[in-house]
Amino acid sequence: MTRYALTLEFDGATFFGLQRQDHGPSVQQAVEEAAHAITGEQVTLHSAGRTDSGVHALGMVSHLDIEKSFEPFRLMEGLNAKLRPDPVAVIACEVKPDDWHARFSCTGRAYEYRICNRRAPLTLDRGKAWQVSRHLDADAMHEAAQALVGRHDFTTFRSAHCQAASPDKTLDRLDVRREGEWVIVEAAARSFLHHQVRSMVGCLALVGQGQWRVQQVAEALEARDRQALGYNAPPDGLYFIKAKYPD
Repeated sequence: MTRYALTLEFDGATFFGLQRQDHGPSVQQAVEEAAHAITGEQVTLHSAGRTDSGVHALGMVSHLDIEKSFEPFRLMEGLNAKLRPDPVAVIACEVKPDDWHARFSCTGRAYEYRICNRRAPLTLDRGKAWQVSRHLDADAMHEAAQALVGRHDFTTFRSAHCQAASPDKTLDRLDVRREGEWVIVEAAARSFLHHQVRSMVGCLALVGQGQWRVQQVAEALEARDRQALGYNAPPDGLYFIKAKYPD
């Protein structure tokens, strides 16, 4: 049995999330079926994180255990051939030790949220970003975001369906910057609560539009109450960027 680590890129618009679902297609199902077509084996895909319906990935790390031996490049090529036309690509593949695990060995996760701040409709980036037509003050958003960095009770920014044992998380970084008509939010932590990034972005957007004071993000955090949440940003602009592992 060989453990293969896969780095996946995918467009989440056509999937009901990364994890296998009973009610619709998932990234996990697509990769597992591609692997079965190549190997004839029933395999299970394990991943560094979970993504909801509509959320994308540029560098999701996953793994498969396969009895047959493959040269990693050949396995990657075979999976990509079988994955077509699904919008999923294996962009890297390597062999890992048996005690390495895509989820449990992961020590950090990074997300990026993309907001297109313009009035004209999205064309090429439709479904790949959140369009906000009202001007956003990215500097105010960044200032407000710093209140969320560190270890806190993130109950306000946690989905009611979150299955995490505790709302306490340590947010390592939450940065906001403007690049032309784009406002980019970058978040990094060991792990995140369900909807945490989208909930934080939604509140920061209210600050950017002048509907919230900068201090209101800190006040929402301190409330420890989902009712204090201003807005949950849509999934379109959220990307899983990177998973971190010990050297």
